[in-house]
Amino acid sequence: MLDIPAHINLHDHQFALPYNFGGLLPEESAFERAQVVILPIPYEQTTTYGTGTRDGPRALLNASRNMELYDEELDDEVYQVGIHTLREVETEASGPEAMVNRIAEVARELLRHGKFVVGLGGEHTVSVGLIRAFAERYPGLSVLQFDAHADLRDTYHGTPFSHACVMRRAAELVPVVQVGIRSLSREEAEFVKQGKTRVFYAPQVLGSPALATAIANALTEQVYITVCLDAFDPSIMPAVGTPEPGGLGWYDVLNIVRRVAETRHILGFDVVELFPIPGHVAPDFLAAKLVYKLLGYRFRLGKPHPG
Repeated sequence: MLDIPAHINLHDHQFALPYNFGGLLPEESAFERAQVVILPIPYEQTTTYGTGTRDGPRALLNASRNMELYDEELDDEVYQVGIHTLREVETEASGPEAMVNRIAEVARELLRHGKFVVGLGGEHTVSVGLIRAFAERYPGLSVLQFDAHADLRDTYHGTPFSHACVMRRAAELVPVVQVGIRSLSREEAEFVKQGKTRVFYAPQVLGSPALATAIANALTEQVYITVCLDAFDPSIMPAVGTPEPGGLGWYDVLNIVRRVAETRHILGFDVVELFPIPGHVAPDFLAAKLVYKLLGYRFRLGKPHPG
């Protein structure tokens, strides 16, 4: 029997079928047997341009229900490890810092029970709470960020817990490697020049599959991955709040993640900033497929979980 504190109420957060990740049956998605737990976090409070990321988790989950669960690359059905989808984290009454604390609290409990946690945003601020929980449990952690934006401002619009400050907060806790960057402020550029993070800019990555090894080598043995979907080029991922031209392709990202999975311990990840476009489901499907591919690499190619 799981010893979960009453104030966390993980079992009260169970996400009713058929709207779980992959549209899985109860025997494939029961919390007790699942190795993977999907944590939807529809938080959106500090976005400054396009809004709608609060609808991202539900759109991703809905798309995943129509996804083939056999992976031809891996010749496997990764859902068999067990994937449980929790109910959405409540976000309406929380300010940015309170929300970060709440997410960290839930993630700590899931990690304590040995679950592989996948966060679904929502705006990128949700990653701060997740990274905090992982950094506390794994002192040797590093973070691999896929993103168009550096997100390294110290404060933005009066708060240090803005979507524009996510990786600055992460870099205060763990080493950070940033991939796909192609938009940053003067403040952020100066922070990078000080060697506070390792950056692989988008032009370096595009068409350079061999760079995947260098990216993996820049990370520590234990890795948390955060994917802001604007890392992808807008031609395949237009459904983001602040799209930037010159982004990464589907196989650019998969090639890197596969190499990291083969050489490092991936401990968890999040996919954030999906901004659903009514009537255009391709971006939702890309996001859902990305989650499934990352799980496939982690569980079928990756090193064993360090515990």
